[in-house]
Amino acid sequence: MTQINEVRPVKHRLPFIALALALSAPALAKPLPVPSVTPVALSQPGLEEMVRTLSSDAFEGRAPSTAGEDKTVAYLIDRFKAAGLQPGNRGSWTQDVPTVEITAQNVAGLAVTGGKQTMLFAPGKDFVAGSYRVTASTDIRDAELVFVGYGINAPELGWNDYAGIDMKGKIAVILVNDPDYETASEQGLFKGRRMTWYGRWPYKFEEAARQGAAGALIVHDTFPAAYGWNVVESSWGGAQYFVQKPNDAMDQTQANGWVQNDVAKQILAAAGQDLTALSAAAKQKGFKPVPLGLKASLKFDNQIRKGQSRNVIGILPGKKRPDEYVLYTAHWDHLGRCKADAQGDDVCNGAVDNATGTALLASLAQANVKAGAADRSQVFLAVTLEESGLLGSEFYAQNPVYPLNRTVGGVNMDAIAPGSPARDVQVTGGDKSELTRYLKAAMGAMKLYETPEDHVERGHYYRSDHFSMAKRGVPMFAVGRGSDWVPGGKAAAEAVAGKYVKNDYHQPSDQFDGKWDWSGILQEGELYYRLGRSLAMTADWPNWHPGDEFRAIRDQSRAELRKAGK
Repeated sequence: MTQINEVRPVKHRLPFIALALALSAPALAKPLPVPSVTPVALSQPGLEEMVRTLSSDAFEGRAPSTAGEDKTVAYLIDRFKAAGLQPGNRGSWTQDVPTVEITAQNVAGLAVTGGKQTMLFAPGKDFVAGSYRVTASTDIRDAELVFVGYGINAPELGWNDYAGIDMKGKIAVILVNDPDYETASEQGLFKGRRMTWYGRWPYKFEEAARQGAAGALIVHDTFPAAYGWNVVESSWGGAQYFVQKPNDAMDQTQANGWVQNDVAKQILAAAGQDLTALSAAAKQKGFKPVPLGLKASLKFDNQIRKGQSRNVIGILPGKKRPDEYVLYTAHWDHLGRCKADAQGDDVCNGAVDNATGTALLASLAQANVKAGAADRSQVFLAVTLEESGLLGSEFYAQNPVYPLNRTVGGVNMDAIAPGSPARDVQVTGGDKSELTRYLKAAMGAMKLYETPEDHVERGHYYRSDHFSMAKRGVPMFAVGRGSDWVPGGKAAAEAVAGKYVKNDYHQPSDQFDGKWDWSGILQEGELYYRLGRSLAMTADWPNWHPGDEFRAIRDQSRAELRKAGK
């Protein structure tokens, strides 16, 4: 599951009017009954073998554009062939994704002047920084620091944290999450406790660039960020990957980064300001940016390596409507080599994140082949560069092998936790689309119930590959087993999740364990099979609910298809 350099789409929560009269005939028709599905049992030994292999040290953490990628891609092609799929990209198993790898080196301390004395903060310990720009070095000298609250510009909400200031040449100091995050409910301008896209740090870096800022520094705080400083340091401590752009990303800021909360307090105190007081003010509509009267300097070199990575694509053609597609996605990449642990292990193996989802992807392909071709074609897409910002899925969404307006919907699988099965199901992002009918049918068949999503403040909806498709109108399932585990209930689930987030997430300790309980993973596999298969066995075209941020683009794409007579 990604944390770093995520795709920065401008997907704001706008009030949309459904283009009802322009929809295709299937969209206007009364929803069809959800087909019943008989699940095909997944092979636990097969899943174990795939996760063990993909997360082994031999695969070197599956970093894109490395020898670890070559091994991973070859292995996935072999698994897709063995499952009985056909090459999914016009006779090829892969889709090239042009990449650039940027590694910050020789990072000087963050120097802040203008107070009583110069302050110098250490890289890694106090701050992290990097550049999206493809340039040999980054050198920001004496840039004015400006506190911009949550760094949000949302015209449709009447909110602009940059109002009245020219950010050219300045560095924005930004709070993580969005103004409502401490609200107990989901009521509020920014959906209360449920994090919106405005709360995600990639949006904040993107908006700072749109404002012309030279740099952006997000103030880390564990609860609103949803992870500790160790995750930030590990994620930003090595190579950062991007999709190549014609302008070498020169429209981005010179430097983006994070500072520890205590560091931000020291900087603001030197400016005669208080972080707690400014944070409270920033929650109020009408907040104006606060120039701090301080200047910052930051310098580092950029080691640049251009190359390419690959998505792996297989297809099971449909027997009745082969030009309509159901998509299954999982990301195969992880961090490669990262900060070594106390034992000197520097391979971030990514067993849970996301060898589990990748193994389920291949296993579901095998199960669907065994069941026979569905009415619609089923596409199995193992994407790269998720950990670098959903870039593999974003590249596919920008350059789809199968038209997105003919892609009915899909299922995404990311970081499937080992452990017990659950009595419940959780839906990431809440009830957003008519896919809910299909989920309810699957839950009924499996005797499951739905519970509210845990930790809505973490913004998980914007942190995995379904988002690249959803923002272009394709309804995607982002669901998984809930926290009412059998046995142990919520306490057992929280214990496993808490340990993983605290100790293993994006760390070398995310490794395969032969003692894992696979029953929960197999349960999720059955759920994903039912969801995808039922979509592939109907002529129905589920849409987003009216008013959802993705409804208008789906209506438009289907209307364009209808106009084209397809």
